[in-house]
Amino acid sequence: MVCDRCKKVVAEELEALGYKVLHISLGEAEIASSGNEVDMDTVRQVMTDNGFELLDNRKSKLIEQIKVAIIELVHRQGEADLHINTSDYLSEKIGADYHHLSALFSSFEGITIEKYLILQRIERVKELLVYNELSLKEIAHLLGYSSVAHLSNQFKKVTGLTPTHFKEIKEDKRKTIDKVHDGAKL
Repeated sequence: MVCDRCKKVVAEELEALGYKVLHISLGEAEIASSGNEVDMDTVRQVMTDNGFELLDNRKSKLIEQIKVAIIELVHRQGEADLHINTSDYLSEKIGADYHHLSALFSSFEGITIEKYLILQRIERVKELLVYNELSLKEIAHLLGYSSVAHLSNQFKKVTGLTPTHFKEIKEDKRKTIDKVHDGAKL
């Protein structure tokens, strides 16, 4: 779950199954224990029907934690130190060695953490371009790019379009966060 709409759907579906939802945050849901055992097969099927994957093993949960941490980093970059070291951030946030996290992520996702971060940043750039409230220079600064040229080159490498051309087109401008690395050119 990576957005408020996702959290709402998960809460509604769990409540429809008769569970009391205590807390939902990015990547996890906590339900009240009613003494009855949770029917994980039913929960898994309902979540799958809604486009979610139920993560129940330790490595999958760790991958989800990495993704959530990267998404949070990209969306708060304008508020935080723009030159934060991603490996230090992830190690501290997740409490594990970065080299272990990197190897695990690459083996499960088929791309490196660095490429996933770039893809998330480009999706954030797309979002900001669609809002049309900031100049490209302001977006580059907000997301910690060294220059507009660096942002533009990375944007074109990933999307095949310049940021200016992207702003001009009207259809299929963005992907949902959970689909960011599907079919990426990087």
